[in-house]
Amino acid sequence: MSNDAYLIRRGQIEDYFDRTALKAWEQLTSTAPVGRIRATVRAGRDRMRTQLLDWLPQDLHGARVLDAGCGTGALALEAARRGAEVVAIDLSPSLVDVARQRMAELHPGDNAVGRIDWRSGDMVDARLGGFDHVVAMDSLIHYDEVDMVRVIESWSQRTRHSMLFTFAPRNPALAAMRAMGRLFPRANRAPWIEPVAEKSLRRRLGAGVPQFDATRTQRVASGFYTSQAMELLRA
Repeated sequence: MSNDAYLIRRGQIEDYFDRTALKAWEQLTSTAPVGRIRATVRAGRDRMRTQLLDWLPQDLHGARVLDAGCGTGALALEAARRGAEVVAIDLSPSLVDVARQRMAELHPGDNAVGRIDWRSGDMVDARLGGFDHVVAMDSLIHYDEVDMVRVIESWSQRTRHSMLFTFAPRNPALAAMRAMGRLFPRANRAPWIEPVAEKSLRRRLGAGVPQFDATRTQRVASGFYTSQAMELLRA
């Protein structure tokens, strides 16, 4: 994808997660104690990861899976344990380094780790090849609806079975927080989340990705974490 807005946003996300938020993200995705607010986010992310994994086949032997926006690799590891060959990619080279180190330290001798191909770069890079399943947990929430669908459309050309992704469901509270964040910018603020209306997203997906059907959807809300999963199956 060469869309200017997408490239600008991608650069902002890479800069934030590779530099400003690295230590906080490393702690959030570990088992280290965190404050009350981050604990709700951690719990919500754990529930969402479980939901997405539940939508994947239990037996993934012979399947190739893309974990788009893999972070520190928890979902990639579980997919690999089901037998998948996983390409785990993230914009942040530093997060990918954390993932590699964490897997080596916490899961020595686990054969599944050897089935994970760690990459840093763009999740829509065509050189990644084709996949049976694509999973994008909270890696599209910083893109607007148009760019989100463009990313999914790019994946659809190289995906054989399913695409699972999350989006930030539009609601008044999230819209208010986003507006306040823009009124009081800070250099170290995370790139804002782009709320999306499900009906509008479905219409755009129907036009842009007609070879896939939007099937199951599930919202997870846990304190300061709210995200909605959607499953797209090849028709």
